[in-house]
Formats: sequence, C-alpha cells, structure tokens
Amino acid sequence: MYDPSQLRTFLMVAKTLSFTQAGHRLGLRQSTVSQQVRRLEAAVGRPLFARDTHGVELTEDGEAMLGFARTILEANERAANWFRGTRLRGRLRFGASEDFVLSRLPEILEGFRRDHPEVDLELTVELSGTLHERLAAGKLDLVLAKRSEDRPGGRLVWRDKLVWIGAERLRLDPDRPLPLIVFPPPGLTRARALEVLERHGRSWRIVCTSGSLNGLVAAARAGLGVMAHTRGLIPPGLAPVPDRAGLPDLGPVEFVLLHGRRQRDSAARAAADRLATAILAGPVP
Repeated sequence: MYDPSQLRTFLMVAKTLSFTQAGHRLGLRQSTVSQQVRRLEAAVGRPLFARDTHGVELTEDGEAMLGFARTILEANERAANWFRGTRLRGRLRFGASEDFVLSRLPEILEGFRRDHPEVDLELTVELSGTLHERLAAGKLDLVLAKRSEDRPGGRLVWRDKLVWIGAERLRLDPDRPLPLIVFPPPGLTRARALEVLERHGRSWRIVCTSGSLNGLVAAARAGLGVMAHTRGLIPPGLAPVPDRAGLPDLGPVEFVLLHGRRQRDSAARAAADRLATAILAGPVP
C-alpha cells in the first residue's frame, strides 16, 4: 500500500514542479518533501521525477502515477467518511476576492458541493481589504484574498505580479496625469497603485471608481484609462500596458488562505479545512 501523505506530496510536487513551492503549499520543509518523494519512489521501485539543475520534470512512470495517486486518495477519503459514520454539516462562511471568483471558484465549489452536500455555503465576494476586516471581526470562517501588508499572515496559494492593463488601443500622454480606473478603499490594488505612483512622482487622476471588477473591466475596455491587475488573471479584451509607456513597476502580489480565529463550532472548522484543502490542491490560475 502507498502512504497517502506521500501521495499528496507527490501530487503537489507534480503540480508545482518545485520541491520548494510544494513545501510552501503543504506547510512542510523542503527536506521533508524530498524525503517523502524518495520513499514513494522506493515503494514504487522506479523514479517518478527527473531532477537536474534546470528544474524538475515527471518521468513516464510519474505521469502514470498521477492518475493512480488521485484515485487512491479519493477512495481513501470515501472510505474514511463511510466508516466515520458522519458527514460534514452546518454553515460555512467563505469570503473570496473577485479575481478568484472569475477564474477558479466555480470548479472548486462544484467539487466541494459534490463531496459535502450537507454543508450550506454562505459566499461573500468583496475587496480583499474588506474580507480581511470581516475575518478579523469574526464574520467569516475562511477567506481567500490578496495578502495585506498590515496583515502578513495566511497560507500562500499562489504568487503573481501586479501589472498595469488597459485597452490595446489606449494611448497614454506622458505629459498628462495618468488616468486611473480603481476600486474604492480599502482595495489593496488601489492602495498599491497610488503608493507606487506617488513614490515615483508620476501624476495621476482617478477617472472611474467601481466596487465591481466587471465594472472596472468595462471601463478599461472602453479606453477610459489603466488599472492595476494580477498578471495571470488579465480579462479578455485587455492587455498589459507596454513598457515604453514608462509606468512604474507595481511589484508582486500574493493570494493567501486565512482561517477565522473565532470560528463558531467544530463543524465550521472542519468545513473550512476541507475547502482550504480543495483550493490548495487545485491548479494555479
């Protein structure tokens, strides 16, 4: 029999193609990740990864193990639920930033509902800053949001870069204030954009404000101005502003999972743990 913990580690390394990133996702040291993979390879009797100075790749046997590992873990989970004689019930208050809602959320929730049909989900879609505030006030059980500089905790889900985006036909005049399309406060991308522009001495003016990402995207597609957005989640019809425009670098952005400190009961904690596991196991946007 194959150790489920080793299979989970194998799947995370296969997903990230990085022992370091897999360790960050799983909350393990890199040495522990390497040890678990070596033990699984010893149990299989064949190498599952090809490693060199350039990176990590799955071998042919590693590709085959992907399907086997998922099947084994799913069967193990079903068996555990059956013999525990209990199913998750109750209400889970989950908050997510709109970036995530427009990308991976539907497939994550579909799988969660299939596995835990008796959990009632209360979904809050808000600005990351607002989600941090509601979590701190005990109004949410689990949050997926951008990491806040004044709230550095949370479990890393993925890391990306903030970039300036706009309509492809948009032309910016370097002698005029930069036209900005922004979320209202306490939007984290808004705060980052304004701070960076002020630090670099670039004049700006806000031409459109909306609490909805769809509203911001519509304004950007109409050519009203530029907005700060996650590079890996750029909406159709928009593109990064070319480097020749001379706009300052916006830096990295991190999406993290945060659990509520004052969760109401064990059912809420268990449901939050299961949804967090599903999010961490899913593909990076």
